Amino acid sequence: MQQEATVALFQYWNRLRDGRPAPLRSEIEPADIKRLLADTFILEADGRDEAIFRLAGTRLCAIYGRELKGFAFPSLWRARDYKMIFGLVKGVFRERSVAVMNFDGVSRSGRSVTFEMVLLPLDAGRDSPRCLGLITACERAFWLGADPVVDAHVQSVRVVDPDRDPLFLKNRPAVQLSASGSDAPMFKPFGAGLPRRVRHLVVLDGGRVE
Repeated sequence: MQQEATVALFQYWNRLRDGRPAPLRSEIEPADIKRLLADTFILEADGRDEAIFRLAGTRLCAIYGRELKGFAFPSLWRARDYKMIFGLVKGVFRERSVAVMNFDGVSRSGRSVTFEMVLLPLDAGRDSPRCLGLITACERAFWLGADPVVDAHVQSVRVVDPDRDPLFLKNRPAVQLSASGSDAPMFKPFGAGLPRRVRHLVVLDGGRVE
């Protein structure tokens, strides 16, 4: 985690959970993270196990040029990344893992900027999986909010163990993804090979398929 807002939300979430796999959804107090709210969102699983935006911050909606509530989360990315995004969120929902991603957002007029995203599990009951997330730009871009982001492709993904020192998370290697659609590695869906912890590591069975 490199961005100040990402680290701040993780630390807030980590304090709330107090050693548990995830804090309760009801423990999230918007007033406690008011300076982050414009960039945060909450995802929930629908009847098809699809991740849907339940809530989305004002700045996030402005970046994408639309109200995100009710939209499918994987639809923000290009088709070749869909399965990986679906599996990543499923792991956060089911395994209470923490995921950090860097991706390039491309605007309607062709401008691009790199974003950092974090997904943090919430305990809302087994029948209502949810997670808290944040997306923040890694650099200042004057056009954000005026020129909507209409496409995105993943640069790197990290699945991290939140029980380790948060400072360690900054140094965890990321899985780098190819910029080429033809040779981009695809991860197996989590349902086929769920991640498991081995000491401080999170193991994703199956690795990648070239």
